[in-house]
Amino acid sequence: MTTDDILSTPPRPATDAPDVIVVEGVSKRFTVRKDNSLKERLVTLGKMGRRHRQDFWALNSVDVTIKAGTTVGLIGQNGSGKSTLLKAIGGIIQPTTGTVSRRGRLAALLELGAGFHPDLTGRENVFLNAALLGLTRQETEARFDDILTFSGIGDFIDTQVKFYSSGMYVRLAFAVAVHTDPDVLLVDEVLAVGDEAFQRKCLDKIRSFQAEGRTIIIVTHSLAQVQELCTRAVFLNKGTVMFDGDPNDAVALFRDLLEDRRQTEAEAAHDPLVGSGHVTSVVVSAAGRGEGTKVLPGDDLEVTMEFEHATGMDEWIAALQINSASGQVVYGTTSTRMGIDLPPLLGTRRLRFVLKDVAFGEGKYFVNASLMDPRGVHVHDLPQGASFDVPAYALAVGTVHAEPELVQL
Repeated sequence: MTTDDILSTPPRPATDAPDVIVVEGVSKRFTVRKDNSLKERLVTLGKMGRRHRQDFWALNSVDVTIKAGTTVGLIGQNGSGKSTLLKAIGGIIQPTTGTVSRRGRLAALLELGAGFHPDLTGRENVFLNAALLGLTRQETEARFDDILTFSGIGDFIDTQVKFYSSGMYVRLAFAVAVHTDPDVLLVDEVLAVGDEAFQRKCLDKIRSFQAEGRTIIIVTHSLAQVQELCTRAVFLNKGTVMFDGDPNDAVALFRDLLEDRRQTEAEAAHDPLVGSGHVTSVVVSAAGRGEGTKVLPGDDLEVTMEFEHATGMDEWIAALQINSASGQVVYGTTSTRMGIDLPPLLGTRRLRFVLKDVAFGEGKYFVNASLMDPRGVHVHDLPQGASFDVPAYALAVGTVHAEPELVQL
């Protein structure tokens, strides 16, 4: 895989690609029981038992159609229905109402150790797991060496998996899944368990799957990973699809929701500073040019922020962070880092950060602004409050602009 492949955006599926996953009107209900013991359950049998159980709808009338060659990220808070939807797509659970149609071979990494028997060795579990994913014994034997090499388990392959660490579990399970030649790969957060080197190997494998036109559906809390890998994102909240489209837009909406929740929790904790202070606006432009114009290497970048606080803060910090389109932090600073003590904030105050002689590489960048107290606690954040674009540079790619020169020695 070349550097250009790694830094480029994920390949988009063909417009005439067939539908491989069709989710129509899917709802899923779970029953939550309130009795704590078998004795209580026996006592509350019959009609009385209805008072001791409650219906919880993990999914509510979800409609999603996924074309071949698409990489879809499912994002949302804990309990939003992401994993439930992925399990419904994989056929692990059946929806209460609605239908799920699938096309092609599916390989799923849904839970740590799923499809593994703890008393069997790694070798035996490779054959068991591969059989569950549709491979014959002969096909598994032909691919076994590749699976073992990819997993990096080594001599532990003949050890019972109940003695494996969580990372070893994931490495072996992922190795089996990606070597079963799936048309659709389902991944649920399990990659967060592996070490950094193995995560990079998994991401490289996912990129090779994308180049081959396979379909990948990922559940993750890593929003940067969604922006980097996915061609589309589905944002779920309380079992309902809130947004389905561009990953950057989905991530921005999700971060707004997270910030609202953080504010609500802080107000409930009766923090006197939180709730009264806000970052109300962010405007970014190159010095001497209007908002919305492209930022060129060598420009001075002006970021103007407006803050307000109803009751007043004697001490406060203004913070700036710039992220790439993939969610990577490429720049950050605060008034404290710059050695500046700001006067008390009461009412509205405008500040301007000026970044001299910037050298951002081509692409889209997002500006996040924060109001913090002296301890560094975030009073209010405005994620992706503004954005700017840097034009393409024919000689290089990446988030840093530098003029290359090649000297032959």
